[in-house]
Amino acid sequence: MKLVVKIGGAAIDDPVTLGLCAHAVAALARQAHEVLVVHGGGAALTRLLARLGKPARFVDGLRVTDAETRDAALMVLAGIVNKTLVAALLAEGRPAIGLCGGDGGAFKARKKIHPGGDLGYVGEIEKVDPRWIAALWKAGAIPVISTLAIGPDNQYYNVNADSMAAAAAAACQADVLVFLTDVPGVKGADGAVIPSLDPARIERLVADGVVKGGMLPKLKACTDALAGGAGRVRILPAARAGLLPDLPEGRVREGTEVVH
Repeated sequence: MKLVVKIGGAAIDDPVTLGLCAHAVAALARQAHEVLVVHGGGAALTRLLARLGKPARFVDGLRVTDAETRDAALMVLAGIVNKTLVAALLAEGRPAIGLCGGDGGAFKARKKIHPGGDLGYVGEIEKVDPRWIAALWKAGAIPVISTLAIGPDNQYYNVNADSMAAAAAAACQADVLVFLTDVPGVKGADGAVIPSLDPARIERLVADGVVKGGMLPKLKACTDALAGGAGRVRILPAARAGLLPDLPEGRVREGTEVVH
């Protein structure tokens, strides 16, 4: 099976959670599944910007990314965060190759237009060339991709990690896309995790104000992946990453599954 696993930056920041995620991804690869990892790293980027004396600015949860911030994102996301995750997978005995979305022109972006103003070098995925991912899978490696893509001006653009994972899952026609997060799943009005959601129910939850904040772009990424051809999508707490090897057989009940 083909699986895309999106790992949030918070999970990579915590050595214990990082170890759990790396162990689980390696276990999937040992089961002869083809696994692609997409990762974030926003907190690490914010820390670097603070050390540089540059405050982080956000519009509707999207980081305003001028040229200096974009260059810092390249340093952090394509550099230390990506290589930390690669090292964790290597420690599990699995060959992992770290890339950013711009490498090989695998992920092409266009500038994201937002009604709240100019976001700078913030992009959204326009096209994915999955040949390089397929080549690494054929070689027995785990591709580990940071969320920077090339724009039509040949500049790097910062892309939302959930959206990039969804685009990757659609392009590869992944059987499973899983978001490892710092929350237990999508919660209903009563505070309980909702086991299963479809697009119609998501719309109702959004309209009622039950789902908001960072879960909004994540759920949009879920539905985009399904619309693009991904087989199944699950939101799973990173602390329960040990369940990943059971996902292909459909034995996982924790978190929230988003269905057609």
